[in-house]
Amino acid sequence: MPFLAACARSEPNVTVLKFWAVGREAEVVPALLADFEREHPGLRVEVQALPLTAAHEKFLTAFAGDALPDVAQLGNTWLPELATLGALEPLQERVDASPVVRQDDYFPGIWDTNVIDGRLYGVPWYVDTRLLFYRKDLLAQAGFAEPPRDWDEWRQALAAIKRNAGPDKYAILLPLNEYEPLLNLAVQMPDPLLRERDTRGNFESAGFRRAFEFYLDMFQQDWAPPMSATQISNVWDEFAKGFYAFYITGPWNVGEFRRRLPAELQDDWGTAPLPGPDGPGAAVGGGSSLVMFASSARKPEVWQLIEFLSAPEQQRRLHELCGDLPPRRSSWNAPALADDRYARAFRDQLERVKPTPKIPEWERIAQELRLAAERAVRGREPLDQVLPQLDARTDAILDKRRWMLAHEAAR
Repeated sequence: MPFLAACARSEPNVTVLKFWAVGREAEVVPALLADFEREHPGLRVEVQALPLTAAHEKFLTAFAGDALPDVAQLGNTWLPELATLGALEPLQERVDASPVVRQDDYFPGIWDTNVIDGRLYGVPWYVDTRLLFYRKDLLAQAGFAEPPRDWDEWRQALAAIKRNAGPDKYAILLPLNEYEPLLNLAVQMPDPLLRERDTRGNFESAGFRRAFEFYLDMFQQDWAPPMSATQISNVWDEFAKGFYAFYITGPWNVGEFRRRLPAELQDDWGTAPLPGPDGPGAAVGGGSSLVMFASSARKPEVWQLIEFLSAPEQQRRLHELCGDLPPRRSSWNAPALADDRYARAFRDQLERVKPTPKIPEWERIAQELRLAAERAVRGREPLDQVLPQLDARTDAILDKRRWMLAHEAAR
């Protein structure tokens, strides 16, 4: 795992901050840190790059071995686990005193992903969410001048596109190896995904059933192919061929669509917020946050680094370097984002993002959701069987959580 900034251990009167970053961000963050080190001549930042596939295990192993860094980029679905272990430093008091990190400037849903049991453990560094990528020309040919705003309009558009497409093409791609399309529909409902202090599944609720039925109907109506992404040779080529007209995906694909779609189609695709049951809908807020580890002996200096990377100008530079979307509203005022026709829909969607349940077990539950969706789509099990099974499997995953809460209550 390479170091991406020069080690400064041999320099006198210099404090070294160890920073673990993941994936593409690890490659570009040294370009930002050069300015930080110029502004703070007594500080140096040593960046260690972690591959995404190994990062989660690396954090847990480092915690067990008392070898965590000072600061890190942490995915917001991993944050609850490390907060529960006591590995993270609470940050609310530092935020309250900061002239740089202004909570009211952040999209509320993404800020909320960093609050665990009422305590703030991270500052959002970048945010992502999923929304509609669509073929404007195919939608227009079906009789629609604008993308759908609610589920009824979406149904009408899907049906019309499928009629035009014929038997060998579809209206939407919902890969069966991804749980995110169904999850995004589910968070648009008023019912929480979990109940009883996040200790039991709530998938038999009326709201989740309604979302699941809408998702399932897209397959039953032959609007979506019952396929995983691995069964499609290339999602960009198939989008260009008109194999499907709608695709629920995230900001990382804006650059891919710009690069991979032919020049004659560059004006024929767009992005739009996710339709909801009765108007523009919510979506899951993802991304990564900057966290300070409780074991760090350099907390004031770490906070200076977090403040620096949280400033709007640094968030804009991060977007320029790798396309990450800023979590602060003021960062979106720059022309590179404000004038980007594909980014506008994300700016709109980010006002309605919601966190997933903030528990360490969530990623395991999400995989059970994916398996349940695939069983229902492929016709193996009816919803009246799928939903109770999903609740039962979720309850089994959360058994230890119930035991721990009961044990704490009995003290």
